Amino acid sequence: MSRIFSPGKLLLTSEYVVLDGALALAVPTRQGQAFFCEEKHDGNARVRWQAFHQDKLWLDAVICYRSWKVRETNLPDAAAFILKVLQNVQKISDIRFHSDDTYYIRTNLEFPPDYGWGSSSTLMNDVAEWAGCDPFLLNERSLGGSGYDIAVAQAKTAILYQLRGEERSVQKVDFRPGFSDELLLVHLNHKQDSREGICQYRTRLKPELLVEEFSELTLKVLKAEDIDDFCHLLEIHEEKLSDFLGIPTMKQQMFKDLPVFVKSLGAWGGDFVLSRKFPGYKEWFWEHGFQTVLHYDDVIY
Repeated sequence: MSRIFSPGKLLLTSEYVVLDGALALAVPTRQGQAFFCEEKHDGNARVRWQAFHQDKLWLDAVICYRSWKVRETNLPDAAAFILKVLQNVQKISDIRFHSDDTYYIRTNLEFPPDYGWGSSSTLMNDVAEWAGCDPFLLNERSLGGSGYDIAVAQAKTAILYQLRGEERSVQKVDFRPGFSDELLLVHLNHKQDSREGICQYRTRLKPELLVEEFSELTLKVLKAEDIDDFCHLLEIHEEKLSDFLGIPTMKQQMFKDLPVFVKSLGAWGGDFVLSRKFPGYKEWFWEHGFQTVLHYDDVIY
């Protein structure tokens, strides 16, 4: 049985603005999604798809790819999405779904799906590698978005990512700040739909210098050697994007009394924020209803 693995991701800078060409810094998570497949030459043209979340069965589906119908499933909406993805695979892959073989596929998402670390992007990258097709094209046809998450899944390391019209630039970088053991990831207790935030971002008129400003901030964040400088840069980043979006920062909304910085990661209003340790931080977060506080070094490669 073949095994494919893609790491999850976190976008540290240029959320939303990456869509318009801003340079973004993104990092991979230690946990990701594994993909296993066995083939049987039986002429049945079936896919038996079993998706596990942290080793517990979540989705079980049987799909006929001759008629493109879901024959059996416990989750119709999720099965319909998988069918859509596999139809896209057939259109762009030269090696999958052009025979009558049966594929027994099992996936295992290693992190909770409400973490926002890339349950979809890791799947897209796994499936594309298995099908021998372009993961960016598969992702674009199935989900959309900037594609930075696919780039992280492929690179399996920190990257600088930039869109330039129809082209993308992916540069692997060594982002291992000496103060990373002081950084924290705090879950906001609910998952945010990134597509909603993108739609809101798209409605706003963008100043000419917006993309340039965030690109410059990204490079400064990458090069920061002092934790105070790093945190200050991310506070500037948060304030600039808050002003543009017309949305209060996460600190203003949810962490008013927190004595240190808070930086949104990805879509505003959900998933995780980045912060730092301070005396009594465990008690502070717990008392304010944030039970999931992770150490950056435990999460990121």
